[in-house]
Amino acid sequence: MSATELAAGAPHPPRGQAVPDAVLYLDGVSVVFDGFRALNNLSLIVEAGELRAIIGPNGAGKTTMMDVITGKTRPTAGVVRFHDHDLTRLDEATIANLGIGRKFQKPTMFDALTVFENLELALKAPRGPFSCLRWVLDRTSRQKIESTMAEVGLTARAHDRAGVLSHGQRQWLEIGMLLMQDPELLLVDEPVAGMTDQETEHTAALLVRIAGARSVVVVEHDLEFVRALGSKVTVLCEGSMLSEGSIDHVQNDPRVIEVYLGR
Repeated sequence: MSATELAAGAPHPPRGQAVPDAVLYLDGVSVVFDGFRALNNLSLIVEAGELRAIIGPNGAGKTTMMDVITGKTRPTAGVVRFHDHDLTRLDEATIANLGIGRKFQKPTMFDALTVFENLELALKAPRGPFSCLRWVLDRTSRQKIESTMAEVGLTARAHDRAGVLSHGQRQWLEIGMLLMQDPELLLVDEPVAGMTDQETEHTAALLVRIAGARSVVVVEHDLEFVRALGSKVTVLCEGSMLSEGSIDHVQNDPRVIEVYLGR
């Protein structure tokens, strides 16, 4: 049974069983903190190469969902799988090494280093003490850095320190740093908060462009930005899925209007 069929409402396979077309599979996931249900029987399927937007009111469980996927929070119940890997049994470092990258809302990088140097540090390579001592940037690695700078739109800023970049450019640099790790699944948390309109347009085009070669899950509040992504939208509320479909579908769903859109 494909992930598409499951998303359309077909019965789910037995818990713990991999879904053929799914990169990410959550089923019946709950997280309880001192009696508060941050996630409540949440199920979600993300397919290979899919771009998915996650929206919902504050406290809906969006951040907790990402924490569960990346191993920061252990679910109280439910299944969380990346291909055939049970993420509930793995720590954060192991999950990252499997190919799951996460970009937080506030970018993290070395401000005193250039764009090129930040990407070089993020390059997926052996990190043992002897490997580092012998490290020399080879032609293949340099080409990867240059292609990543072009992909995120920072080629012209290659030799500028990260600390002098605009807010939007810093967000693109961090996305580039994650791409240097060759993630198969990229989790992006509110990427356009505080951006100009032009930066927001650039970010939407960037995320659309990098999806396909990898799966991208975007948590965001800006509905016009979500519309620009042209992706399937999942609405969370009180830790559960409230609605799912195109942006037009969810914006016209009476339940979403009542609890989130307020019109």
